[in-house]
Amino acid sequence: MTSATPAPTTMLVPDFPFSYDSWLAHPAGLGSLPAGRAGTPVAVVGAGMAGLTAAYELMRLGLRPVLYEVERIGGRMRSVPFPADPDRVADMGAMRFPVSSRALFHYIGLLGLSTRPFPNPLSPATPGTLIDLNGRREWARTAEDLPAVFQEVAEAWEKTLQERAELSTLSSAIRQRDTATLKLVWNRLVAAFDDQSFYGFLAGSPAFRSFRHREIFGQVGFGSGGWDTDFPNSVLEVLRVVATEADAHQMLLVGGAEQLPRGLWEHRPGSLAHWPRGTSLASLHNGSPLPGVTAIRQAAEGFRLTDRSGATRTYPAVVYTPHVWTLLHRVSCPPGLLPAEHWTAVERTHYMGASKLFVLTDRPFWRDVAPGGGRETMGMTLTDRLARGVYLFDDGPDRPGVMCLSYTWNDDSLKVATLSAEERLAVLLERLAEIYPGVDIASHVLGDPVTVTWETEPHFMGAFKANLPGQYRYQRRLFTHFLQDGLAPAQRGLFLCGDDISWTAGFAEGAVTTALNAVWGVVRHLGGSSAAGNPGPGDLFSELAPVELPEG
Repeated sequence: MTSATPAPTTMLVPDFPFSYDSWLAHPAGLGSLPAGRAGTPVAVVGAGMAGLTAAYELMRLGLRPVLYEVERIGGRMRSVPFPADPDRVADMGAMRFPVSSRALFHYIGLLGLSTRPFPNPLSPATPGTLIDLNGRREWARTAEDLPAVFQEVAEAWEKTLQERAELSTLSSAIRQRDTATLKLVWNRLVAAFDDQSFYGFLAGSPAFRSFRHREIFGQVGFGSGGWDTDFPNSVLEVLRVVATEADAHQMLLVGGAEQLPRGLWEHRPGSLAHWPRGTSLASLHNGSPLPGVTAIRQAAEGFRLTDRSGATRTYPAVVYTPHVWTLLHRVSCPPGLLPAEHWTAVERTHYMGASKLFVLTDRPFWRDVAPGGGRETMGMTLTDRLARGVYLFDDGPDRPGVMCLSYTWNDDSLKVATLSAEERLAVLLERLAEIYPGVDIASHVLGDPVTVTWETEPHFMGAFKANLPGQYRYQRRLFTHFLQDGLAPAQRGLFLCGDDISWTAGFAEGAVTTALNAVWGVVRHLGGSSAAGNPGPGDLFSELAPVELPEG
């Protein structure tokens, strides 16, 4: 007899383990609208992944989504072409996607986009990894190549996860979609650790008694790299990532991540409830979204939106996808737009900063064998110096290469925030010369670098949300906003979504799933319902609801 293939891990988030991928794949579809609602306009603010997902599904259901966008389609799925070769792009925001993101991969498959493994540290897709800590350098192809102290850190992390977070039970329940067990264990962890920082969680583990072990773990980590920028955050943020394998088995989109939202903008679905065959979001908008929204006001018919051109339009429902901080000063709105407790949650939202700098090279020279070394000239690099993370991308020896010379977070991102792109490149080349003496990176660089600092981007003000200890209650309020029976009538019909509303901020899966929550909410708000035999997230909310912690 042969044993059954183990069920795969998915991003079945333990706070609300609704199977969005199954809902999307069901032949009955997501729902239907009452007679007379076909063609009803619904505003969708923001044309990032959440906005495009919501707009695409609302269009399929027979509504007329009206997209507003202040900058460009894609949001933080931003692929910037290099000036020296516009056919090559740098992913300035989202760039690596875990295969456990089943709802996201539904759309990747729908558009037929190509993927390949992301060159994370110590992954098979990486020629080699160099770890540079405290002036010492270690070269490895697998974790087993590293010195014993790194093995000790890996074992300490695994031991901590098993003993303090019941990881095996969580992982098994996620694979089997055993929501009863998953909720039982996770709700207990939420109550125990909501007020615990990630660093406090580690320091409280006997396996991490050694400061040196905690330091190495922070600088290097395992999977996608170091964890120290998450040390101040709630440990629940990290446990979700680990349990759903969001930090493992990650893929990149060949040709750039922006292809996904732009693909949904152009895609012509084969099945449409109201619109003629061949309709796309682009065709409904004559090729471009409306300008960004500057004001939202309640009106007798729903909500009145004003855009940057000064035009005002009224809609019975609005899907709002930008970072919630934009409601504080980028978009004028009255205090009564949201309940007071939701405004508190908006004010308390905490965003992570992040910076990147990419260069185009004449070829992937880092694959050259170093003289006398028997290994490549450079590898994926983790360092405690300014660059922090260096990632290498190539499409073969005779094609230009792409180097992410620096990927930094929070304090490390702020260190370069006041530097121009040219200044950043100069100082990074200096630091990397200390790690790779004799390697002339600059001689291979073509044209100018491309860079971003997300906390200084005016319509983002950060890379993504990350809850601090004690913020679970705020997160629950924002996530459950799509359930509106308890709201005042004038507050119903506006739906918050986006990855910062989700339990998995920083992952495009969270943008997709909260957009689908909003789609369910809009359909119900307009008198429709989920398809028979295919209940949506709101229909199953009572049995899957995030645990409610006491407020007193």
